[in-house]
Amino acid sequence: MIRRTLITGIFTLLPLVVTVWVLKAIFSALVGVFQQPMTWGFRHLGLAEAPYWVLALASLLALLLLLMLVGVLVGNFVGRQLLVWLDELMVHVPLVKGVYGATKQLMGAIQSGQGGSFKEVVLVEWPHDGAFTLGFVARRDCSWAIAGGENMVAVYVPTAPNPTSGYVIMVDEKRIRPVDLTPDQALTWAVSGGVVAPARTHTGSFRMPDSP
Repeated sequence: MIRRTLITGIFTLLPLVVTVWVLKAIFSALVGVFQQPMTWGFRHLGLAEAPYWVLALASLLALLLLLMLVGVLVGNFVGRQLLVWLDELMVHVPLVKGVYGATKQLMGAIQSGQGGSFKEVVLVEWPHDGAFTLGFVARRDCSWAIAGGENMVAVYVPTAPNPTSGYVIMVDEKRIRPVDLTPDQALTWAVSGGVVAPARTHTGSFRMPDSP
């Protein structure tokens, strides 16, 4: 009885704990961006070192101001031109250009759905024969990577519970199966660890079950 009660409590609180942990990690990363410059500024001005909560609050305000500034710049011609120059600078810096260029293309593909990227959900046999998982078609024609790759498809396989740290695999187009699911349904399935599965309707398609 005690064991069952403890397990019930753990599984009840686990979603909240994971959510708090993720938000804390994001917040700590944001604070870390501004923490050292602000600490240096306090010391340069001869002020006592600020407590963590002051640095955290100041970092949050600085981040909001930065986002607003970028938004204002994008909204006018001069700002857009500055961003174009910054973009050209980033793509010419060794090492940086690879990460920056790939990230920008990925964001553009997700935002606009270029070429159907991440819009098509498929069933792929991975990581070994007889094991299947859901993935997203990133692009078709992998001839740039392998001879005969014209008939191969690059598939992004999300991981659970964080779908952004997935894998990219190249498989023969004949080995993937189209699935009548939306990207949101597939992501929900991945994030839930396979617990929340779409329900099959009378038409043969799938839908996610209603939230309790």
